[in-house]
Amino acid sequence: MTDQGGQGGDLHLPNGSTTNGPWALEIASGQPGWEYTSLRILELPPGGSHSWGTGDEEAVVLPLAGGATVRCDGETFELTGRQSVFDRVSDLAYVPREAAVSVSSVDGGRFAVAGARCERRLAPSYLPAEKIPVEIRGAGSATRQVTNFGVPGVLEADRLIACEVLTPGGNWSSFPPHKHDEHLPGFESELEEIYYFELARPGLAYHRVYGTPERPIDVLAEVGDGDVVLVPHGWHGPSIAAPGVDLYYLNVMAGPGSERAWLICDDPAHTWVRGIWLDQECDPRVPMTSAAGRISR
Repeated sequence: MTDQGGQGGDLHLPNGSTTNGPWALEIASGQPGWEYTSLRILELPPGGSHSWGTGDEEAVVLPLAGGATVRCDGETFELTGRQSVFDRVSDLAYVPREAAVSVSSVDGGRFAVAGARCERRLAPSYLPAEKIPVEIRGAGSATRQVTNFGVPGVLEADRLIACEVLTPGGNWSSFPPHKHDEHLPGFESELEEIYYFELARPGLAYHRVYGTPERPIDVLAEVGDGDVVLVPHGWHGPSIAAPGVDLYYLNVMAGPGSERAWLICDDPAHTWVRGIWLDQECDPRVPMTSAAGRISR
C-alpha cells in the first residue's frame, strides 16, 4: 500500500517512472511537498557525456557502475568507479552550487547525482575511496554495512548528507524504525530523505514508512532495482532484503536547518531491539565491500 500522505504524488516511484531526457531517474528539489533534496541517475553510453548547471544545489557525482571524468570550475576529477554497487566502495566528486558540470565516460556507465539545496558555495573536490569509512551497524539479522561517503567529517558540504547501505539477503536495515522530521537541537534533525534501491539479483525487498496521527503517512512498498521511496516525514524502516537477495540503497538527506547533522529518534515501540544486539554476533557477511573490492568469505 502506498499513501500519498498529502505530499503531492506517490512516495514509491518505480524504476522508469521519473525518466527525463538524459536522466534515467530525476527527483528535483524545490517542488510542492519536496523542498530540499534531489537525485538524478545519469546513464551514459560508451564515449557519452552530459553537461548541466547545478543552480542552487550542491551535489556529489557517485559512480554506480563504471568510471567517469568529472569537470567543474576548471577542475578535472578522474573517477575510477566500480563495476556495480556490490563490487566495491567508489570514489566520488563534489560539485558546488552555481557551477557548470560535465560528466563523460569512455566505457559508459551509470552515475548518481545526489544533491541538496544550499546557501554556501564551496570548492569542487575529489574524495578517494580509501578515505571513505565503512561502518558495521546492528547485529544478528539486523547487521548491515553503512558506507559513510557523504556525512559530516568525511565530505565537506553545506547541507547535503548522504550514505550507502548494503544489506545481506535475509537481513533488515533502517531498523529500528526512526525519524528525523523535527528540529530538536541536540536530539533530532529536520531532514527529508530519498531511498534509491538496487538488488544484487532479481528478487524481493520491502520498505516501510509510517507517521503519527498528527502527520499521517503510510507506505509499505515492494521495491525493485532502480526504485525510489521518498520520506518527507515520519518513521521509516525497516528495509527488508529477501533471503538470497542482497540489497543496496543510497540515502540522500537535507533540510531547512543551518546545522548539517544527522540526529534521529527511534520509534519508542521498537527501540528495545537495540538491547538484544548486545548479546548477538554481527553477521559474518558484513562488511561486504571495501575500497579494495568485494570481500569474499
